Amino acid sequence: MRKHPVMLGMLILIILGVFSYFFFYKAGLYSGKSRSFSLKDKIGVVSVEGVITDSIPITEQLDEFGNDNSIIAVILRVDSPGGGVAASQEIYDAVIELKKKKKVVASMGSIAASGGLLVACSADKIVANPGTITGSISAIMQFANIEELLKKVGVKSSVVKSGQYKDIGSPLREMTSEEKVIVQDLVDDIYNQFIDVIVKERRLPREKVVEIADGRVFSGRKAKELGLVDYLGDMTFAAKLASKMAGRKGEYELVYPEKKRFSAFDYFWENAASKIGDSIKEKIKSTSSLSYLYYPGR
Repeated sequence: MRKHPVMLGMLILIILGVFSYFFFYKAGLYSGKSRSFSLKDKIGVVSVEGVITDSIPITEQLDEFGNDNSIIAVILRVDSPGGGVAASQEIYDAVIELKKKKKVVASMGSIAASGGLLVACSADKIVANPGTITGSISAIMQFANIEELLKKVGVKSSVVKSGQYKDIGSPLREMTSEEKVIVQDLVDDIYNQFIDVIVKERRLPREKVVEIADGRVFSGRKAKELGLVDYLGDMTFAAKLASKMAGRKGEYELVYPEKKRFSAFDYFWENAASKIGDSIKEKIKSTSSLSYLYYPGR
């Protein structure tokens, strides 16, 4: 190498270049769609969009930001009519854990109703647009009955069960009065769990919450009057609030969870399968499961 100082210099530059690349690659997060390195404060954004059917991707994103020391605060962007009870509660619990490490601000989009509101209540502060649709503090369980349809086409069903109430909600027959009482007790219990969250997180008297918790929806402005949200504003307002709550006054940038890298072929099939799967799950859950869901017309 002593005889070739130019080659030695080039080798050193290549090593330094590779080291620098991996350093900056690890130091940055996805900012928008690309990974970048910046000296600005970073505020993580986790989106809860559409009907809530699966909590795992969202809870993983929350955990990722919670363990990232470069993230000073997190915005929970909620644009959802709610969804499954368990999925909504799991996201709520994950945000509660995240708050032990970071400040969290919920930013409501066009709609943040029912389970969407429950999720938002887990944040330190809630920001809504004046026209945001929110509220729908309620629980619902729906069943289809196709008994008459089967009779018209000449189809009969036979059921063998181990317990009297094993087939509660079967679409093949009408529910009995005793079964309706059992289902109502279940719905009431889930409903009261929702009430408990609102009372605890929004620091409101229980009787006041019960008074408005009949499934009705509110505008963001009305929700602020009722104490369901803290501020009126957009995503930018929420980001500035999160920065302030984190004790920062400088510039910041919004960063999003790291996305998986796919080939164009993989992306096409994964996206198609995901869309079909989500559509099927939403249809099934919206018609036969217990939900915190605002669904006009149902």
